Amino acid sequence: MKVLVTGGSGFIGKHLVRRLLERGDDVKVVDLNPFPDDSVECVVGDLRDRSIVNKALTPDCDAVVNLAAITSVLQSVNDPEAVFNTNVLATHYLLERCRELGVGRFVLASSNAVVGNVGRSVINENIPLNPLTPYGSTKAAGEMLMSAYSASYRMTTCALRFTNIYGIGMQAKDSVVARMMKAALAGTGIQIYGDGSQMRDYLYVLDAVSSIELGLSLEQSDTLTIGLARSVSMNELYELTCKATGIDIKKEYVAAKPGEMPAVIVDNSKAKSLGFSIQYDLEKGLVATWQDFN
Repeated sequence: MKVLVTGGSGFIGKHLVRRLLERGDDVKVVDLNPFPDDSVECVVGDLRDRSIVNKALTPDCDAVVNLAAITSVLQSVNDPEAVFNTNVLATHYLLERCRELGVGRFVLASSNAVVGNVGRSVINENIPLNPLTPYGSTKAAGEMLMSAYSASYRMTTCALRFTNIYGIGMQAKDSVVARMMKAALAGTGIQIYGDGSQMRDYLYVLDAVSSIELGLSLEQSDTLTIGLARSVSMNELYELTCKATGIDIKKEYVAAKPGEMPAVIVDNSKAKSLGFSIQYDLEKGLVATWQDFN
């Protein structure tokens, strides 16, 4: 299978490209940045430019994995148009190019943000879409585009609604796990919002890659909730990170962010019924991440 990976030079993309190459696939990358391995074909450019889409997505491609996105919720609030153009317009260009060329498979890295704040209810694929941020709305829009192209053009599509992804190679990220690891390494501290009781689900990057492999293998279009299915509070994540690093990381409690969701609790049983399995629990994943940082 020849697979185009958009955002293939990023955190998740580099792991996915390596996995696909290991299993014998032919892989092409399109990204704003060059791929670190010169042996992998890479088109450098912005997918908001249709000429870049046309250059990257060629008739010999069998599938597209769309990882390219602006994922910052704050950036989406401050500059919703830029996030729309990157996350929605570029997805439309890719799907339209797939239609023109007859490329039959399309996998999108989506997010549980498409369902908004459901309190402490368990999130699965049946919860109605109700995004509360421009970022969440762009992922919901991408899912709707895929649904339309699947129904109208017999394209097999899969939206993977990820929770928080962490793991080796995330030194450039600004997510909470990365901030804790950097604080442990530098001997500095971290801020915990509110009382630290907010619950989140954390998925190791190699398990995320396995779910993408599943998405590429499906015989019919689907939407899957992908996470560890074990939510922990920020306080528990802090304690687990201190244990994984062997360092008593300094912490400071600060005012809660307005509108922060109290919990993200997901049910991944549908994905598991299709063959998805977790190889890294949170403790194992944090240890592996710390070894990479250290």
